[in-house]
Amino acid sequence: MRKTIRHTALLAAATAVLAAGCATGTGGDADLSAPLPTSVPPGVSLSISVNTAKVALTASGELGKLPFAVSSWPAITAGPDVIQAFRGGSVDVASNAGIPPIHAHATGLDAKIVGVKVRHTPNYQLATAPGSSIKAVEDLRGKKIGFSPGQAQGVVVLRTLAAAGIALDDVQLVELNSPQFLTALQARQIDVAPLGEPTLTKYLDQYAGQGAGAVRTTAVDALSVLWAPTEVLGDPAKLAAVTEFVRFWARGEVWAWEHPEEWIQAYYVTDQSVSAADGRRIRETTDRPYFPDTWDGAISWEQETVDLVTASGFFGDSFDAEELFDRRFEKVAADAVPAPYRTQETS
Repeated sequence: MRKTIRHTALLAAATAVLAAGCATGTGGDADLSAPLPTSVPPGVSLSISVNTAKVALTASGELGKLPFAVSSWPAITAGPDVIQAFRGGSVDVASNAGIPPIHAHATGLDAKIVGVKVRHTPNYQLATAPGSSIKAVEDLRGKKIGFSPGQAQGVVVLRTLAAAGIALDDVQLVELNSPQFLTALQARQIDVAPLGEPTLTKYLDQYAGQGAGAVRTTAVDALSVLWAPTEVLGDPAKLAAVTEFVRFWARGEVWAWEHPEEWIQAYYVTDQSVSAADGRRIRETTDRPYFPDTWDGAISWEQETVDLVTASGFFGDSFDAEELFDRRFEKVAADAVPAPYRTQETS
């Protein structure tokens, strides 16, 4: 099973590299040495796949203050889907965990991280199928685990297994994109899969009565990033708009933290269709947002992830994680928020 998944992942990567070589828009010729613009010229628009920012900026009344137009807010969340949207030119900037930029690098897509938010506590649990006997991480041996190598959930699985001393050959990794986890769990096609909130709450509300549960893992997915194709960052007008969006994104995260009831109503209740009580419970497990004013720790974390996934047989050879970051943006988010929301640590 592990060999099959490795072959699938690497074949997909190789195919995408060939496609990238034949396609335009990979951004390889973009000049990223120029300083960031200080103002946004008229007529600029971005397609932004960051739903939480849309909700926060709308609820806070800041959306109308953006100094550029938003042509669309596509609801694209899974890393592989964002990569394809970047390739097709339908998304200019997106929010993901740290692994999709690594996946993109492996497939030949040139994209850069332009914003970093740090978390210190786990944001995924291992949801079990109805009727499963899994009660602890140690019970994962011999089980079928939903696994998406190009998404944060895949890294959580790898870190969880490593911490428990469970070899990849001791489990069956079933390759799926994260949106497929729920269906596979419900159908008992897999025994366990990592789910975050509010998806986990929705799942347990429906299936806990049939024996579904959740096993806690200590694996932390430390980074939430904003990233954009290098081609976008090579366009001075769009670069200016992206720079401003990073500031609005960071301030929106702070607003959501400082206005919990408004955020719970706007995001969890209205946007995600969970109860206010569940929204409050979820928020209690959420870290205060932190935007590091130096990316050294984030790059070190990303390097650990690069080494982990490549050593496990995914995404080819290791590389220098600093290649994934556009350090011109290093202080943009941190400078946009008050001091309590800045940190220099990722763990």
